[in-house]
Amino acid sequence: MGVDWAALDADLLRVTRTVVDFRRFIQSQQSVFSLQGLAVHLARFGLKVLSFPYAFAAGAKNLAYSTGIKHTFRSPLPVISVGNLSVGGTGKSPAVAWIARLLREHNLRVAILSRGYGALDDGQNDEALELELQFPDVPHLQHWDRVASAKLAEEELDMQVIVLDDGFQHRRIARNFDLVLIDATDSPGAMWQLPGGLLRESLRNLRRADAVLLTRSDQASPMQLERIRQIVMRYVSAGDIYHAEHRPRSLTAVDRPEIPLDSLAGQKVVAFCGIGNPASFFASLRSVGATLIATRQFPDHHAYDADDVHSIGQWCSSHAINGATRVICTVKDWVKLQCREMGGLPLEALVVEMRIDRADSLGQQIVETALGSNPPPEEEA
Repeated sequence: MGVDWAALDADLLRVTRTVVDFRRFIQSQQSVFSLQGLAVHLARFGLKVLSFPYAFAAGAKNLAYSTGIKHTFRSPLPVISVGNLSVGGTGKSPAVAWIARLLREHNLRVAILSRGYGALDDGQNDEALELELQFPDVPHLQHWDRVASAKLAEEELDMQVIVLDDGFQHRRIARNFDLVLIDATDSPGAMWQLPGGLLRESLRNLRRADAVLLTRSDQASPMQLERIRQIVMRYVSAGDIYHAEHRPRSLTAVDRPEIPLDSLAGQKVVAFCGIGNPASFFASLRSVGATLIATRQFPDHHAYDADDVHSIGQWCSSHAINGATRVICTVKDWVKLQCREMGGLPLEALVVEMRIDRADSLGQQIVETALGSNPPPEEEA
């Protein structure tokens, strides 16, 4: 009897999402009562035991692709994949934006393909809405069948290059360049495979990567950074490892698209977000001089409803009494809310950009890959 690979893919995806939700629950309960410490440790041990069957299933899927048992679709267009080994926020959206901007600067017609997890009623998720703000001329095709999206990009949209968002595990589409992101601030415990850790697949699969980008390198200690570099260098040459920082650039609001960062200096603010790495967002606000008097977290890709808006508004009002003058969220949250104020406080979003060391070297590899099947566009007379 043959293996139902489509069912295995779907099961791995469901397990991944369930485990992430459960791990967040465990973390949220850890500090409620000190007596829960033993229960938390037992739960973590149990999750690590369950890592072994998960690793077996993920390994079987990868082996099927590597041996040709599972078919890989090869697009006529060059495919640049941006992905990661772990769940949670590694800073993929800024990396996709950096690559899209780079390719557009070389006058290439770019399409971004993603699964569209957490899509809203209009069919787009927060990542697509965020990228649309920056690149209104770049189509973002969101569908569970990314092979169909790749064919659409080539046959109907006349694109020249595809950027595959969250593509490292999506081996159904062949790629010409694999960029893998790893959060430099991840703890050693995160290096287990799910559900015991955060890894979707084994670290040894980094051998498939053409380059590895260590994100949030500025937020990691020198010891953390060196530890993660040593781990990655077991599988990737040192020259193919890059560092990136997530730097606040400005603020934005409904009626003010560009607000200087220095306006936050010394300001008492409240902040909320629904992203994979909320601690990084709050740290960024503090780094530009804001005083956070309260913070609030929602699940990644959270779809805000009327009850949420009302609840956040009340929360903001309660802290306005204590001197809060503004409420700050991420752009990913802001594009889903698009309101001027919450609880009487002006709502603003922190705009973050990715800065990469040796960006010219990484950019050259990506552009050369993209141009491999595309002659340089003719310059206008």
